[in-house]
Amino acid sequence: MWIWQAVTGLLLLVLLTLHMVFNHFVVEGGLRTYWDVVAYLSHPAVFVWEIVFLIVVTAHALMGVRAILLDLGIRPAADRWLKRALTLLGVVIIGYGVWLSWWIRSKGA
Repeated sequence: MWIWQAVTGLLLLVLLTLHMVFNHFVVEGGLRTYWDVVAYLSHPAVFVWEIVFLIVVTAHALMGVRAILLDLGIRPAADRWLKRALTLLGVVIIGYGVWLSWWIRSKGA
Protein backbone atom coordinates (compact mmCIF):
# COMPACT_ATOMS: atom_id res chain seq x y z
CA MET A 1 0.00 0.00 0.00
CA TRP A 2 2.88 2.37 0.70
CA ILE A 3 3.94 2.23 -2.94
CA TRP A 4 0.56 3.66 -3.99
CA GLN A 5 0.95 6.45 -1.47
CA ALA A 6 4.37 7.24 -2.94
CA VAL A 7 2.99 7.15 -6.50
CA THR A 8 0.06 9.42 -5.62
CA GLY A 9 2.46 11.74 -3.80
CA LEU A 10 4.57 12.13 -6.93
CA LEU A 11 1.47 12.62 -9.06
CA LEU A 12 0.31 15.29 -6.62
CA LEU A 13 3.51 17.23 -7.12
CA VAL A 14 2.87 17.36 -10.85
CA LEU A 15 -0.90 17.87 -10.74
CA LEU A 16 -0.80 20.49 -7.98
CA THR A 17 1.89 22.44 -9.82
CA LEU A 18 -0.21 22.42 -13.01
CA HIS A 19 -3.33 23.35 -11.03
CA MET A 20 -1.60 26.32 -9.41
CA VAL A 21 -0.15 27.53 -12.72
CA PHE A 22 -3.39 27.25 -14.73
CA ASN A 23 -5.73 28.49 -12.00
CA HIS A 24 -3.69 31.15 -10.24
CA PHE A 25 -0.48 32.22 -11.97
CA VAL A 26 -1.72 32.76 -15.53
CA VAL A 27 -5.06 34.28 -14.52
CA GLU A 28 -5.32 38.03 -14.17
CA GLY A 29 -5.63 38.84 -10.47
CA GLY A 30 -4.69 35.30 -9.47
CA LEU A 31 -8.26 33.96 -9.19
CA ARG A 32 -10.84 32.86 -11.70
CA THR A 33 -14.39 34.14 -11.50
CA TYR A 34 -17.29 31.68 -11.42
CA TRP A 35 -17.85 32.11 -15.16
CA ASP A 36 -14.12 31.66 -15.82
CA VAL A 37 -14.32 28.35 -13.96
CA VAL A 38 -17.38 27.32 -15.98
CA ALA A 39 -15.52 28.08 -19.22
CA TYR A 40 -12.35 26.39 -17.94
CA LEU A 41 -14.16 23.17 -16.97
CA SER A 42 -16.02 23.14 -20.28
CA HIS A 43 -12.86 22.04 -22.06
CA PRO A 44 -12.94 18.20 -22.10
CA ALA A 45 -9.21 17.75 -21.40
CA VAL A 46 -9.31 20.17 -18.47
CA PHE A 47 -12.38 18.44 -17.05
CA VAL A 48 -10.69 15.02 -17.18
CA TRP A 49 -7.46 16.44 -15.73
CA GLU A 50 -9.30 18.05 -12.80
CA ILE A 51 -11.17 14.79 -12.08
CA VAL A 52 -7.88 12.88 -12.11
CA PHE A 53 -6.51 15.49 -9.69
CA LEU A 54 -9.54 14.94 -7.43
CA ILE A 55 -9.07 11.16 -7.47
CA VAL A 56 -5.34 11.39 -6.72
CA VAL A 57 -5.83 13.89 -3.87
CA THR A 58 -8.61 11.81 -2.32
CA ALA A 59 -6.70 8.53 -2.58
CA HIS A 60 -3.52 10.05 -1.16
CA ALA A 61 -5.36 11.69 1.73
CA LEU A 62 -7.30 8.56 2.69
CA MET A 63 -4.21 6.36 2.48
CA GLY A 64 -2.52 8.87 4.77
CA VAL A 65 -5.36 8.65 7.28
CA ARG A 66 -5.11 4.84 7.22
CA ALA A 67 -1.33 4.97 7.68
CA ILE A 68 -1.69 7.24 10.71
CA LEU A 69 -4.27 4.93 12.28
CA LEU A 70 -2.08 1.89 11.58
CA ASP A 71 0.81 3.65 13.31
CA LEU A 72 -1.46 4.07 16.32
CA GLY A 73 -1.77 0.27 16.44
CA ILE A 74 -5.27 -0.67 15.34
CA ARG A 75 -6.13 -4.39 15.30
CA PRO A 76 -6.43 -6.41 12.04
CA ALA A 77 -10.23 -6.65 12.39
CA ALA A 78 -10.44 -2.89 12.80
CA ASP A 79 -8.14 -2.43 9.79
CA ARG A 80 -10.52 -4.44 7.59
CA TRP A 81 -13.41 -2.22 8.75
CA LEU A 82 -11.26 0.88 8.28
CA LYS A 83 -10.39 -0.08 4.67
CA ARG A 84 -14.07 -0.51 3.84
CA ALA A 85 -15.05 2.75 5.53
CA LEU A 86 -12.27 4.74 3.84
CA THR A 87 -13.10 3.19 0.46
CA LEU A 88 -16.75 4.14 0.89
CA LEU A 89 -15.76 7.65 1.98
CA GLY A 90 -13.49 7.96 -1.06
CA VAL A 91 -16.25 6.87 -3.42
CA VAL A 92 -18.64 9.41 -1.88
CA ILE A 93 -16.06 12.23 -2.07
CA ILE A 94 -15.11 11.46 -5.66
CA GLY A 95 -18.73 10.94 -6.70
CA TYR A 96 -19.73 14.30 -5.23
CA GLY A 97 -16.71 16.02 -6.81
CA VAL A 98 -17.46 14.58 -10.25
CA TRP A 99 -21.14 15.51 -9.95
CA LEU A 100 -20.35 19.05 -8.81
CA SER A 101 -17.74 19.54 -11.55
CA TRP A 102 -20.17 18.23 -14.16
CA TRP A 103 -22.93 20.49 -12.83
CA ILE A 104 -20.66 23.56 -12.95
CA ARG A 105 -19.47 22.56 -16.40
CA SER A 106 -23.05 22.23 -17.65
CA LYS A 107 -23.73 25.89 -16.80
CA GLY A 108 -21.55 26.88 -19.76
CA ALA A 109 -23.58 24.85 -22.24
